[in-house]
Amino acid sequence: MNTVVAGITYRALLGRRRVVLLLLLPLALIALALMFSFFGGGDQRTAVLLMQNFAISTLLPLLGLIAGTGVIAPEIDDGTIIHLVSKPISRPVIAQTKFAVAASLVAVFAAVPTYIAAWILVGTEDGIAAGFAAGTLVAGIAYAAVFLLLGVVTRHAVTIGVIYALVWESLVGSLVPGAKRFSIQQWGQTVADQITVSPFFEAEVALGFAVPALLVVTAAAVFWAGRRLRVFSLTGDE
Repeated sequence: MNTVVAGITYRALLGRRRVVLLLLLPLALIALALMFSFFGGGDQRTAVLLMQNFAISTLLPLLGLIAGTGVIAPEIDDGTIIHLVSKPISRPVIAQTKFAVAASLVAVFAAVPTYIAAWILVGTEDGIAAGFAAGTLVAGIAYAAVFLLLGVVTRHAVTIGVIYALVWESLVGSLVPGAKRFSIQQWGQTVADQITVSPFFEAEVALGFAVPALLVVTAAAVFWAGRRLRVFSLTGDE
């Protein structure tokens, strides 16, 4: 990881309009939790449904998209990536650093608010808050890697990412039994299920499949992103 590249990336991303979206989505989750709690909906069933249907299924893939593409796609679009790749820095190291920044942002803006929202509703009951925070964290790291790769390989990363996040992950991956094995958010729920013992929640993908899948997808996406940056020409053409 290159600290100079990381610092530049943090300043660029957090100084753009993306930071507004990074804040609005988790604040919306916490606001919903407060609303449910205020109106007497602070029970385990409500907490689990909110974590599944909003925190992991909607907020997480969108935040992963914003952070993952935001750390590199704008630089490719406006041509400033040329200044970075022309420096004596290993391009795989650039990709790894960009990934670390994106993953840390997902942890702060997704995993932490998920814990807070669940804690507002049920406190530490049955490990719901800790479980979904952990599931959100590991799935968010995988999303950061996938969307980083997408930002490197195509100039239409945001459009493709939205289609992937909302159609495959939030619709097909949550409704079609066979597709659930290949859904990042379902893998995250499997991790969550190892911590929470709530009777209102049960993951549908085996741990023995989910954990290796998370590791392979994350590592492969970061590796491929580094390889793609290696062949990125100084004229800006891929």
